[in-house]
Amino acid sequence: MVDEAQSRQGQPLSARFRFSAELSRPTLDVSVEASGDVLGLFGRSGAGKSTLLAALVGLVKGARVEVEVDGERLVDTDAGLAPPVHRRGMGMVFQDHRLFPHRSVRANLTYGMPAARGKGPPFEDVVQILGLTDLLDSMPGACSGGERQRVALGRAILSAPKLLLLDEPLASLDRGLRREILPYLASLRDAYRIPMIYVSHELEELLAITDEILLLEEGRVRGLGSAAELAMQDQCLELLHDCGLVFTLPCEFSRRTADGLVWVQSAGGHGIACGDFEGAEDPPGGAAVDLLLRPEDVILARPGMDAELSLTNRIEGRIRRITKTARRVLVEMECGGPEPLLAEVTERALQRLDLREGSPAMALFKAQATRGRLRTK
Repeated sequence: MVDEAQSRQGQPLSARFRFSAELSRPTLDVSVEASGDVLGLFGRSGAGKSTLLAALVGLVKGARVEVEVDGERLVDTDAGLAPPVHRRGMGMVFQDHRLFPHRSVRANLTYGMPAARGKGPPFEDVVQILGLTDLLDSMPGACSGGERQRVALGRAILSAPKLLLLDEPLASLDRGLRREILPYLASLRDAYRIPMIYVSHELEELLAITDEILLLEEGRVRGLGSAAELAMQDQCLELLHDCGLVFTLPCEFSRRTADGLVWVQSAGGHGIACGDFEGAEDPPGGAAVDLLLRPEDVILARPGMDAELSLTNRIEGRIRRITKTARRVLVEMECGGPEPLLAEVTERALQRLDLREGSPAMALFKAQATRGRLRTK
């Protein structure tokens, strides 16, 4: 039942999966071991993200591939285990839906379902989680873009995959529809505990669904970890910055004031105002939310600053780490919570304020520079 499946939400997923793929042209040399629910795959256009998924699922000829999920080998081309695409135990969701236009939503959903009863998620449960009950007799052409993508997600889940590959599944949708579909995807993730590899060129999208990100550049692994961890590695900072570096702070929803500002409380106990909150309705007080902020929107100062400024948010903390590249300085500040606050400053500012690792500092930023959203991970 859906209720039983959804009751597992919030529990850590135990799936462990590892994969490797090697291809000479285009260059692809990736070997990764991960655990958890969703591994985000991020990098510039042309980094090899889509090629990697295509190789894993069997759509690239000549690729050397190995995939193992919870100790079960799905593919090992070197050992002669190279089943065709439909027998690899992987589900694939593309950005362009790829539904059968001449089949109803119901027929699209049931295509590829295991013949044996009881194997895989129940049809009715997946339909309910994805909100597709009223669309089952409709044709894809009569559905909106968001509805078609939900059908594509449902079809992949109902095929009972051992690993789900999502290749920029929301790229063809506008930002509003992306925000609408992400909670559906989170519900599927939590209900059926299927490990996923999720490709996106939007870091904010990945941060909504996973904490662990694999950073690719020119077909090779540049780094693996959270966005904050990757940003503090000088070999990753420039790449992340060019792709739109953003980080999240875990918070709790407090209230919305008459002037339209949303107030949240950080895990470190700081009250923070944000100018926008995603969603049609505000969540109840105490609900877990994430605050999204870009490092270049954060100003650093020495503690005790009492000047009158238009900046609403002021958070005191201590500098944990400073990462420098040829063009950038990124400061990681500890503010009492599990996640650090990141600020991008100049070398000149660092010297003028005498900021160094271990010294106290104050972070300042506008309310309008932040955005909050209900946590989905």
